[in-house]
Amino acid sequence: MKYLTEYRDADLVLGTIDKIKDAVTQSWTIMEICGGQTHSIIRNGLDQLLPKEIELVHGPGCPVCVTPLELIDKALAIASQPDVIFTSYGDMLRVPGSQADLFSVRAQGGDVRVVYSPLDAVTIAQENPNKEVVFFAIGFETTAPANVMSVLLAEQLELKNFSILVSHVRVPPAIEVILNSPENRVQGFLAAGHVSAVMGYWEYIPIAEKYQIPITVTGFEPLDIVKGILDTVESLEAGKPLVKNAYIRAVSEEGNTSAQSVINKVFQTCDRKWRGIGVIPESGWRLKQAFKQFDAESRFKVDTINTEESPYCISGSVLQGIKKPDECEAFGTLCKPEHPLGATMVSDEGACAAYYRYRNQ
Repeated sequence: MKYLTEYRDADLVLGTIDKIKDAVTQSWTIMEICGGQTHSIIRNGLDQLLPKEIELVHGPGCPVCVTPLELIDKALAIASQPDVIFTSYGDMLRVPGSQADLFSVRAQGGDVRVVYSPLDAVTIAQENPNKEVVFFAIGFETTAPANVMSVLLAEQLELKNFSILVSHVRVPPAIEVILNSPENRVQGFLAAGHVSAVMGYWEYIPIAEKYQIPITVTGFEPLDIVKGILDTVESLEAGKPLVKNAYIRAVSEEGNTSAQSVINKVFQTCDRKWRGIGVIPESGWRLKQAFKQFDAESRFKVDTINTEESPYCISGSVLQGIKKPDECEAFGTLCKPEHPLGATMVSDEGACAAYYRYRNQ
């Protein structure tokens, strides 16, 4: 199948790794931002095939992982209320709050439903006019267009019983936080292709210039990733802080301008708390005042909920590339996918889950 088999071709991957070996002359630490890329790297053993001079560390690009604990608790509080239908993508149902998860709420009688699109939640609201229907709108720039379209559709249909619980985050501010950290070890980035398919990569250019660091946009198949690493290594070795596009079949510099326009119509930037990291200025989106009636956090008055993370979980250090999952004392003992302490273990894109699944067994 075109764009699949060739990007998983072992000979092409190994040939590209040979080019990396020829190009590298010193040690470099590169961060892949996206959790999907992390799983591809660990599943295919790419980090073990690379020359010893290249260390890959894992970034905060897992939307489930960085959704703050209090947002999970707010979701639980809303979903537990009578006459509420709480809708979400399936990966959020197992994410632990401070006391429970959405599966537990459903087991206790709450109407919690898995949907495949926020537009499905709008349909549910149409079909259940006597119920409050809430969609858990999490994610990076990738999922924002569909989420804002659900708001626009609900407005067009004049639905009074639909709202979204927003936990949207943006990649560029997180990169800057990592680079500004006194513990930072990252010297180059692999940027997520699906985020860049929406937003382009123009936002990365001033970051690369400011911090003198290369950033390469790449995809998720093995050949995509090693090509992105090769481009990054070549920039590092040449001392050139370039932004490169190794995912040209899906990404352009300007991105999807129509999607950006609809996002800007409904959302505005805001400070956002990232689980394990803390508040990052201007790193999130929230509904504009004109669409405030669709804000579930305000509608259900759950904006005062605050909670604390498990003291045993080092997910914050993992998400910033400071530590690897297996450096955590709780990894594989107190913390497993069936009993996770943090979202990096429960999420399908979490680095801890990847290590447990592919390295621990």
